[in-house]
Amino acid sequence: MRTITLKPGELLDASMLTREGVLPADITAAAQQIIDTVRAEGDAAVRRYCREFDGVELESFRLPQEQIDAALEGLDPAFLAALEKAAAQIRDFHEREVQQSWFTTRADGTMLGVKVTPVAAAGIYVPGGRAQYPSTVLMNAVPAKVAGVERVVMVTPPQRDVAPGACPISPYTLAAAKVGGVDEIYTVGGAQAVAALAYGTESIPRVEKITGPGNAYVAAAKRLVSGDVGIDMVAGPSEVCVLADATAKPAVVAADLMAQAEHDPLAACYLVTCDAAFAQEVERALSLLLPASPREDITRTSLDDQGTIVIAPDMPTAVAAVNTIAPEHLELHCADALGLLGTIRNAGAIFVGAWSSEPLGDYVAGPNHTLPTGGTAMFSNPLSVEDFVKKSSVICYTPEGLLADAPATQRLAQAEGLWAHALSAALRRRVLECGEGAVATDSLAQADLTAIAWPGDDAATVTGGARQDG
Repeated sequence: MRTITLKPGELLDASMLTREGVLPADITAAAQQIIDTVRAEGDAAVRRYCREFDGVELESFRLPQEQIDAALEGLDPAFLAALEKAAAQIRDFHEREVQQSWFTTRADGTMLGVKVTPVAAAGIYVPGGRAQYPSTVLMNAVPAKVAGVERVVMVTPPQRDVAPGACPISPYTLAAAKVGGVDEIYTVGGAQAVAALAYGTESIPRVEKITGPGNAYVAAAKRLVSGDVGIDMVAGPSEVCVLADATAKPAVVAADLMAQAEHDPLAACYLVTCDAAFAQEVERALSLLLPASPREDITRTSLDDQGTIVIAPDMPTAVAAVNTIAPEHLELHCADALGLLGTIRNAGAIFVGAWSSEPLGDYVAGPNHTLPTGGTAMFSNPLSVEDFVKKSSVICYTPEGLLADAPATQRLAQAEGLWAHALSAALRRRVLECGEGAVATDSLAQADLTAIAWPGDDAATVTGGARQDG
């Protein structure tokens, strides 16, 4: 891990970090070509890409329902217990996020509000192939179902070398899909899966929202289809930042850093502390723990290439460094961790205190583990129920409300030079002020339409509204 030592009065600058921040142009171009081909050729293109990238020949992409129904049979009881506990706690957390439609009525009877509606269909991408990520299934499917999404579709790459007739995805992933309430499963991965979800093919109906992590090609594809379909975020490699003081145990902090580093050689790990001697002890603990890891090569590469230690002169500077990093996961491994919570502005998930191991949040705590990466926690949120709903403003005026707001509307429209905007409100106002005959076509043919649209109301009328004649 490289070390940045801040002098008194010096703050960590984002330029000191090694983040690239954008997807490579060649990956984006490749993803675009795949998307264009899937849009043009449908199933045939998806089938060809499955053969080319995943090494499998698929006639049907959809997993038979009987395999989903049998997903829990023969599983290790301890794994199933862990899966069901995680699902229950994730569900309980996300049920607290549910928002209701709301309406309010002004004194003049005008009704305003928000109508909350779940998307009809959501697609969740789950990495697969040689790996299995049942936790990712739960973290995406459960909030979608809590939100009220009727059709939750999972796409995941098929595993190679599967016996004929056998299920082509991990039994752990399949079990999580069953427990999480997934409705359809398609054994398709990569940018081609994202394209199929976004635009539909002969056998994969399109969805309205796509969520879930994936490799760079999946991330690029999600970015490219965004706008034609909703996405959660463009996620990069996983990252953790540990803010630790001398009360922390070096070996525990080392294990926490390794827990992120073992995900990916590109995973980023940050240690921020005011104690240089403590940082050295963490590095010594890493040298002890790394050789015992079954994923030593990946973990070591991540720590060597992407790991950063920041030595700050004082705690306010250390906290400022954390806010500059804006990490996906933040551990406050300090004596006054709860007291520091209010100073943290930028973090996807905050783990407060020595007992709050970040992997607890990955699996069973309840809050979502799909989090903003690469510093985007400065402006982005964790995946939530809100990602699976859409909101519609509701505006219902009464005649009294129209008269109250029409003059201000007309004056603002006049300032913008939008005559028909003003006329739309003005004709309704004219009905109330002069009667329905005043907006008859023959009547308007004899009227000064500009004076109707832009009547030159005084400030008192604009503020207090117009009055109905009679």
